[in-house]
Amino acid sequence: MQLIIDYPELLPDALQQSRAEFEQEARMAMAVKLFEMKRVSSGMAARLAGIDRVTFLLNLHHYDVAMIDLEDEELLADVENA
Repeated sequence: MQLIIDYPELLPDALQQSRAEFEQEARMAMAVKLFEMKRVSSGMAARLAGIDRVTFLLNLHHYDVAMIDLEDEELLADVENA
């Protein structure tokens, strides 16, 4: 499926990006936000961004999003069960 988004013609130039760079960054930002909101898995977000899962996960820090978002109790339970 395809999503078409209108944006001002000069926006990529204002951000000092090419059209392709801007569109890739927009795809990544949408994928990251959906992942952060726990609406999609990292694999689905990576597909949405058009990159592989490992690359997606390794780039989350650029958006201040944690790769793993566990509550303290969840982390302790995981450590105890390891």
